[in-house]
Amino acid sequence: MRKLFPVDTLKFKLTIAYDGAAYQGWQVQKIGTGVQEKVEEAIGSLFTSKPRLHSSSRTDTGVHALGMVAHFEMPRAEFKMPERRLALAINARLPDDIRVQSAVRVPKKFHARFDATGKQYRYHVWNHPAMNPLLRHTAWQVPRTLDFSAIRQAAKMLVGRHDFRSFTANRGDNLEDAVRRLTRCDIKRSGAHVTFIIEGDGFLYKMCRGIVGTLVQIGYGRFPASEIKTMLEHKNRCSAGMNAPAHGLVLVKVFYSKQRRKTVKTQSKAAE
Repeated sequence: MRKLFPVDTLKFKLTIAYDGAAYQGWQVQKIGTGVQEKVEEAIGSLFTSKPRLHSSSRTDTGVHALGMVAHFEMPRAEFKMPERRLALAINARLPDDIRVQSAVRVPKKFHARFDATGKQYRYHVWNHPAMNPLLRHTAWQVPRTLDFSAIRQAAKMLVGRHDFRSFTANRGDNLEDAVRRLTRCDIKRSGAHVTFIIEGDGFLYKMCRGIVGTLVQIGYGRFPASEIKTMLEHKNRCSAGMNAPAHGLVLVKVFYSKQRRKTVKTQSKAAE
């Protein structure tokens, strides 16, 4: 009887950027098109084994990414090009609104999702009565004057380990664990362009959009900044503010252990 041996494989990590306007999120969809589907089709046209992508996270319909991470594994015998050409080869088969920023070999034990230690999202707001037409697909126009002192005061209360049930959209299932840890919730301004920078060890469904929408409503006086504490305590979506629109949100970076330590160290030095 012939003895079967495991197939020798290679694993690759992709960092992917995309404009999410034309897609129903990252994941392959039954109805509509996900970004994952397009990238898998491109890889499948290169390799007969048609590898399946495993991503670090999902993004919702209309949300963008600069640093989505995914991995795939394939038989070593199929890979016949220089590693440095992999990203170019995949990009040649992708639509213009999706690009692989890098493609590198990783150890077989690497997993894009389970090895991730955190993520950074950025949400873009154009705070002016007239919208900047160059940002109309990537920023939310908020025409009213905002109280940034109140917004920053409220944002500080979100940092730390909390039950974020009040800031997540209900998918119709029973959410058992809504506790997440935010390590950063900053607001940067450059004229009318406002950027909300949110980092954490994990995020619930539409959690970033719930946070930004609520902070903006605090900024124009619908809630006092101190109400954030009450919202967290209530653990009820109805107690917090609105969801910001999807098109202003970008997944900027996925952190892994070495990257995370380096980032924390840099931020600590900057604070000294």
